[in-house]
Amino acid sequence: MDNVYLAVEEDDLYSGYNDYNPTFDFEDLENDVGFQQTVRTSHGRRPPLTAKIPGTAIGARPLATSFGSRIPLASSLGRPMTGAVQEGAARPMTAVRAAGYTSSLTRGSTFDPLGQSKGPAPPLELKNEDTPEEKFKIMEKQVNDLIKESCKAHSMGSLQQALDVAKEAGRKERALVRQKEQSGNTDLNLDLYYAVLLNLANQYVNNEMYPEALNMFQVIVKNKMFSNTGHLKVNMANIYFKHKNYPKAIKFYRMALDQISNAHKEMRIKIMQNICVVFIRMGQYTDAITSYEHIMSESPNIKTGFNLILCYYAIGDKERMKKAFQKLIAIPLGIDEEDKYIPSNDDTSSNMVIEAIKNDKLHQMERDLKVKAERYIMTAAKLIAPAIETSFASGFDWCVDMMKSSQYVELANDLEINKAITYLRQKDFNQAVETLKTFEKKDSRVKSAAATNLSFFYLLEKDYDQAERYADLAMNADRYNPAALTNKGNTVFVKQDYEKAAEFFKEALRNDSSCTEALYNLGLTYKKLNRLNEALDCFLKLHAILRDSGQVMFQLANLYELLEDPQQAIEWLMQVISVTPTDPHPLAKLGELHDAEGDKSQAFHYYYDSFRYFPSNIDVIEWLGAYYVEAQFCEKAIMYFERATLIQPTQVKWQLMVASCHRRSGNFQTALETYKEIHRKFPENVECLRFLVRLCADPGLKEEYVTKLKKAEKMKEIREQRVKSGREGSASGRREGREGSAGSADSGHSSSTKGERLSARMRSLPGSNEPYEASSPKELDASYVDPLGPQMERPKTAAKKRLEDDDFADEELGDDLLPE
Repeated sequence: MDNVYLAVEEDDLYSGYNDYNPTFDFEDLENDVGFQQTVRTSHGRRPPLTAKIPGTAIGARPLATSFGSRIPLASSLGRPMTGAVQEGAARPMTAVRAAGYTSSLTRGSTFDPLGQSKGPAPPLELKNEDTPEEKFKIMEKQVNDLIKESCKAHSMGSLQQALDVAKEAGRKERALVRQKEQSGNTDLNLDLYYAVLLNLANQYVNNEMYPEALNMFQVIVKNKMFSNTGHLKVNMANIYFKHKNYPKAIKFYRMALDQISNAHKEMRIKIMQNICVVFIRMGQYTDAITSYEHIMSESPNIKTGFNLILCYYAIGDKERMKKAFQKLIAIPLGIDEEDKYIPSNDDTSSNMVIEAIKNDKLHQMERDLKVKAERYIMTAAKLIAPAIETSFASGFDWCVDMMKSSQYVELANDLEINKAITYLRQKDFNQAVETLKTFEKKDSRVKSAAATNLSFFYLLEKDYDQAERYADLAMNADRYNPAALTNKGNTVFVKQDYEKAAEFFKEALRNDSSCTEALYNLGLTYKKLNRLNEALDCFLKLHAILRDSGQVMFQLANLYELLEDPQQAIEWLMQVISVTPTDPHPLAKLGELHDAEGDKSQAFHYYYDSFRYFPSNIDVIEWLGAYYVEAQFCEKAIMYFERATLIQPTQVKWQLMVASCHRRSGNFQTALETYKEIHRKFPENVECLRFLVRLCADPGLKEEYVTKLKKAEKMKEIREQRVKSGREGSASGRREGREGSAGSADSGHSSSTKGERLSARMRSLPGSNEPYEASSPKELDASYVDPLGPQMERPKTAAKKRLEDDDFADEELGDDLLPE
C-alpha cells in the first residue's frame, strides 16, 4: 500500500483540454502588418541578430522554416509569429509539399495529398503497330515462340512434330530478313538466326537425317559472323561416328579440340575421351592408351581408368593392367561418408536435418556414383583376374589383396564370391563349394550371401537336405534376405508342404516387394493348392513387373484354361508367341485349344508351325498324321508317321500306320513289303499277321502266315488269361490282407506285380478285336480305330504336359541367385 496513490477528489481529470496558447491563434494573421510584410518581402530572410530586439516577447534566435533561417519578428498583437516556440525548444519543419501542404493553400480548402480531386489519369498511349519496327518485333517473338515449341515437342518425344515446327521457324526468320531488307533496315538479329539454325540442325539429328544435319552445321560453322562455333564440330564428329566414318570423326574432334581454349578443361577432356573411343573402334589400342594416360594424368576418373584397363587387356600387357587397376581403385570419388547420415541421439535439430537430407537428390546422386564405380571396379577385377597370373585363382587373390588395402574393402568379399562362381562355370564344383564354405565365419551379410548360393547350388543338385541346411544358415545370418527365404520356401516346396512354402514366399515379398522369384513361386504354390484365383493374382502382378516374360504369360494362359476360360487362354498364348515366336510349346498349346473349340483349320496352322520349329514332338506328329488321314490325304500322313517311327522305333503302331496309309493309297505292294518288315521286327504282332494274310497273293506264303497268325492269337489269349488271373489274385490278396493273412497278402502282391507288368506290356501293343475289313472309309483299318478314329481322346501336347508337370528345377524354382 506504500506504492499506491489515491486521486484527490477535487481534481477534474478531464479539465484543460479546451485551453490553448493564444500564441497559436492564426485567425487574425491577415490583419497582422508585420506578418504580411514578412510574407510579401524578403524581410524575413535577413541574417539573424545577436542581440534581442526590444519590444518583443522573444529573444533573437533563428526559426527553421521552408524559407530558410529567419529572425523573430515583432507582432502588432504583442506575441511571437506562427511557428515560434519558447527559447531553447526545437521547432518542427513546416510547409512539406509532398504531404499536401502548399503556400497557396487557403482557408477552407480540402486536404487532398494524392491529387484525387483532379479526376482520373489520362489513358496510356496505344502502341502504333503499323510501324515497321513494331512489326519486326512481333515477327521475332513469333520465331522465338516456334523455337520453344519445337524444343517442347522434342522433350515430349514428338520428333517429327519438333522438326516441322523448327522448319516453320526457319521460314518465318527468312521472311523477317526479307522484310527488313525491303524496308532498308540492315540490322540483322544474329542471335535469332543462330538459334533457328542450331535448333533445326539438332532436330535433323534427332530424326536421324544426318546429311541435312551436316549441311546445317556447315552453314553455322562457315558463317564468320558467328563466334565460338568450334564446339559444333563435336556434333559433326558425332554424326560421322554414327556413320562409322572414323577417320573423319577423329579429324573433326581434333579440329574442335584446337578451337576450344584451355580454360574449358572439362570439355577438352570429354572430346579426348571421344577420340579414344574412336581409336578403340578402329583397333588402334596404342593411340587410345596414349590419350587415356594423358587424361588420367590431367583429370582421372573411373570411366577413363576402366577403359584404360580394357586397352591394356586387349594388347595383353599384364604389368600395366595391374598398375592401371591400382590407379583405378585409388581414384577419389569426392563424396561424403555414409556415417554423416547416421543420426545422433543428442541433438534433435541436427537429427531433423539429417533425416531431411538422407534421401535428397544430392545423396541419391552420390549413391548412384558409388554404385557405378563399384560396378566398374568389379567388372575390371573379373576381367583381368584370369589374365594377370598363371591361374585365375591367383589373379583373384591378387585383386582381393589390392581391394582390402583400398577404399573398397567391402568389395573384396564380393570378389571372392565371384571366384566361387568362376569355379562353377569351369565345372569345378568341389572348389566352388569349398570357397563358399570359407564365408561361414565371416560377417553376417557375406555369410548370408555365401549360404544362399550354396543352398541354390544344392537345390540344383537335388540334395535337398543340404539345401535346407544352408537356407537355414542364410536366414539365421540375415532374416531379411529375400533370396534366402525364397530358397527355404523351395526346400519346403519339394517336401510338398505347400502351405508352409507359401508363408516363406510371402515373407520374402514382405522384405522385398520386387523379388520376382518369390512372387513366381508363390503363384505356383497357390496353383498346387488349387487356389487358382490367388495364383492368377500373383501372376498378374508379376506380369505388371515383367512385361515381356514368356513364362509368366504361359502360366496365365494355363490358369485361364484351368478356370475354363479358353478365350482368355488363347489371348495370353498369342502374347507369348509375340514375345517368343519360335517357341513350339505355346504353338502346340494353341493348336490344342483351337482343336477343342472345333476350329480345325486354326489348329492345323498352329500345330504345323510347332512341327516346323520342333519336328520331334510325338504328340504334334500324331495329330498332324491323324488330320491328314481324316482329310483323306494319306500320302501326306505317311511323312509324319515315318518320322514318328524314327523317334520311337520300338513302337509298332507307327509302322503299322505307315503300312496302312500305303494300303489306303492303293500302293498294295509297298504296303505288303512294309508289313513283311514289321513282321520281321515284331513276329508276334497279331495285327501285322492279319494284314499279311489279307494282302499276300502267294498261296504258300499265305498258308505260312495263317499258321503264324493262329499261333500268335493263341499266345495272345494265354497272355490275356494270365493278366486276368493276376488281377484276380491281386484283388483276393488285398481282401486277405485286410483280414490279417500276411502270407496271402504277399502272394497276392507278387501276382499283382507280375500281372501289372504283363498289362503294361500289352498296353504298349495296339490290340483290337474289331473285324478285319474297315466298315467306314474314314477308318484306317480295324487295328487302329482307337488311335486315329473320331472317338479318340486327343493326346496332350508337350506344352500341356509342361504346364501340368511344372518342372521344378527349371521353372518353378527359377530363383537365379548366382551372380554373373
